Amino acid sequence: MSDFTPKKEDHFTFGLWTVGNVGRDPFGEPVRPPLPPIEAVKKLSELGAYGVNFHDNDLVPIDASPAERDRIVREFRKALDDHGMKVPMATTNLFSDPAFKDGAFTSNDPRVRAYAVQKTMRAMDLGAEFGAEVYVFWGGREGTETDAAKDPRDAIKRYRECLNFLAEYDIAQGYNYRFAIEPKPNEPRGDIYLPTVGSALGFIATLDRPEKFGLNPEFAHDTMAGLNFVHAVGQALDAGKLFHIDLNGQKPGRYDQDYRFGAEDLKTNFFLVKLLEDSGYTGMRHFDAHAYRTEDIEGVWDFARGCMRTYLILKEKARQFNADPEIQGLLQELNADPDNLGNLLRAYSRENADRLSAMAFDRAALGRRGYAYERLDQLTIELLMGIR
Repeated sequence: MSDFTPKKEDHFTFGLWTVGNVGRDPFGEPVRPPLPPIEAVKKLSELGAYGVNFHDNDLVPIDASPAERDRIVREFRKALDDHGMKVPMATTNLFSDPAFKDGAFTSNDPRVRAYAVQKTMRAMDLGAEFGAEVYVFWGGREGTETDAAKDPRDAIKRYRECLNFLAEYDIAQGYNYRFAIEPKPNEPRGDIYLPTVGSALGFIATLDRPEKFGLNPEFAHDTMAGLNFVHAVGQALDAGKLFHIDLNGQKPGRYDQDYRFGAEDLKTNFFLVKLLEDSGYTGMRHFDAHAYRTEDIEGVWDFARGCMRTYLILKEKARQFNADPEIQGLLQELNADPDNLGNLLRAYSRENADRLSAMAFDRAALGRRGYAYERLDQLTIELLMGIR
């Protein structure tokens, strides 16, 4: 029996806003008291987590004096050191304050855009103090309810200008952040700019320093729109742009639920974990989720423990899948290439084109072929259910 106890080397992280979620929703008041950041660090470390991440004001209240800020930073750093925890990622809250009701980087008001950049610079400073290497941009308010409000070309231009400015600030400060854009199709805005991994990749190519920018895809964001998150992560990996990832649970077509990782659609979660592990992904496994509103503080720690344990169980299942002789035999048969056509298609040459043009294909035979995907999928299900 494998050991599914989380360890630091598993690189599991949580945001202060995740375990610190007080259970408020649009129809109900908080059900849990605020969780002090130092308590979150201590308990997550005991559970085997690698680190914690924060929005700027998760740690330092927005109205804190310089002296208060320094005290909070000093005490938080001591807690990290005492419990062997890291801060691998930081981000900015550009969505809660009423100032950002029309967006931050894409607001029609240039004063709002300037304030958003200033707030981000200060949050980058704070993250750098703790050694954060990845900086995430989630544009939750970067969008519209009515397209009468702004031309999308203007909004994207403003977005680009702000990110270009912040990239230069990062270089000037010597922080060496890797910037990760987090796509989401909607909520809290009716429509959000850069809604998918593909759209974000296209946008990144237009930036002054595209090499500094990548993706932070989130399971819930793609799933709530009915998209395949495994495919999105695969595209980010293929582009060399998976800088960070948010793991959680989500039912398709619902509001952003941010359930415990593995709480929904175990098969998709299995293929996600398999993809990350098979690809050699070395980044953090970040759980951007929170406990059910039904839970007290003990339930919060059950939630955190469950996120990590489920990932490790699915990691073991991925190992079993890769070692299963029947499954691997099927995959080998499916990918067989007796005519070496894969190499022919890999690169164009006149010789390859002439050879391809001269080939005769038996269309009827190609159409008759069965791929045994039903059998392969059933074997996968049986493996996940513990039968194999």
